[in-house]
Amino acid sequence: MASRRSFLATGGVSALAAQRAIGANERIRLGIIGPGARGQEILKEAIAIPNVELGYATDIYTARIREVQALVPGVKTALDYRRMLDEKDIDGVLIATPQHLHCEHFTATLGAGKHCYQEKTMAFTVDHAKRMRVARLAKPKLTVQIGHQSCSFGQMADARGFLSGGKLGKVTMINANMFRNTPHGKPQWSRPVVADMTPENILWKSFLGESKEMPFDANRYINWRFFWEYSGGNVYENMCHQLSFWYKAMDLQIPKAVTMRGGIYLWKDGREVPDTMSVAMEHPEEILFSWNSGFGNDHLGASEAVLGTNGTVFKDGRSVKLIPQKVNNPGFAEQAGVTPNLRGAHMQNFIDCIRSGKETNCPFEVGFRVSIACRMAVDSYLQGKTLKWDAAKEVVVS
Repeated sequence: MASRRSFLATGGVSALAAQRAIGANERIRLGIIGPGARGQEILKEAIAIPNVELGYATDIYTARIREVQALVPGVKTALDYRRMLDEKDIDGVLIATPQHLHCEHFTATLGAGKHCYQEKTMAFTVDHAKRMRVARLAKPKLTVQIGHQSCSFGQMADARGFLSGGKLGKVTMINANMFRNTPHGKPQWSRPVVADMTPENILWKSFLGESKEMPFDANRYINWRFFWEYSGGNVYENMCHQLSFWYKAMDLQIPKAVTMRGGIYLWKDGREVPDTMSVAMEHPEEILFSWNSGFGNDHLGASEAVLGTNGTVFKDGRSVKLIPQKVNNPGFAEQAGVTPNLRGAHMQNFIDCIRSGKETNCPFEVGFRVSIACRMAVDSYLQGKTLKWDAAKEVVVS
C-alpha cells in the first residue's frame, strides 16, 4: 500500500532533507502546461507572488497561446510542452491539462528536473498513479504539490484540532454532499464549440495522448469532461477535493471496497459521465465514507460531516465546527474554527516549499491515495459492481 508511512520509508524523508532550496530573494521562473480556464486561475495566483514570474507557456490550442500572451506579454510559448522542459532556467511547472494527460506531463516534468504543481485529480488510472510514483521517487529532491487546495485552508488546522485527543470518540462514518444547479438550458460544464477549433489550431494527437485514436472532434476536445476517455466526471472534479481534505486530516488509507451508482438523469446532451451519483467507500480504519452529488438542485450544497460517538466535525465552504453528541458529551459546548481560508494559499505553499525544501501541504502520497479511491468509484459505476483494493498487491479486484 502506498500509504504515507510506506512512501516516507521509501525515500520521502531523505528527499525533504536533501532538496535544494531557492533563496527568498531569488526569482522563481515557472512554466505552465495547459493555460486554459483553470490553468489561468492558478497561473494568476502564482505570478501574484513576489519574485515569481512566468517564463514559458505551452498549450495544444493556439487560442490558449494568444490568451496567455495577453496575460503575460512577452512570455515564451510553444505548442509542444517538451520545448519548455528543455529550458534550463525554468524552475517549476504548473500542469492543468485534462486528466488523462496528467501522467504524461507529470513524469516528463519531473524527468526534466522541474518542481511540479499538478492539478487534481492527480492520476487518471491505477497504472498512471504507479508510473507517477516511480517518477516521484526517482527525483525526490523536487517539490511536488497536488492541486487539492483545501489542504492549505485554515480549516485544516481547525479540523485537526477538533479531531485530536479523542474528542469525537469512535468515528464510524463521514457523510459528504456536493450539489449544484444551473439555469435551464445551460448544462453543467458545457462549453461552446467555436469556429477556430479546427485541426489546424489544435494538436489533436497530443490531446488524445494514450487514449484511443479517433478522428478530430472539437466537441470532445472542448467538452472533454463529458467523456470517460479523458475524464472521471464529478468524482474526479469534486469528490476528490472532499476526500483529500479528510485523507490528510485523518491519514485515511485507500478504501477496501467502493461502490458507485447513479446515472445521466438530467443532462441528455451526449455526455457519458453521470450527473447524479452516490459513492460508498469502506476504509480500513472502519470508517464508511459516503458521497452524494447531483447537478439538478443545489439545496444541500457542499459539506462534509465526520460522525463520532462523542461529536461531529462539520465543514462547509464557510466554516468548520465541532458539535457535541449530548448523549455522550452533555457538558461540552459547540466550538467553531477560527483560522481563515486565504485565497492563493495553496500556490503560496508550493512556492514556499520550493524555497525551503519542506513538504507541501498536499504531497504526492495524498494525491496517490485519492486517485486510487476515485478510480475505484468510476470503475465500480462502469462495471456495475463493488470493487475491492488488494493492498498487498496494489491492484483492484472484484
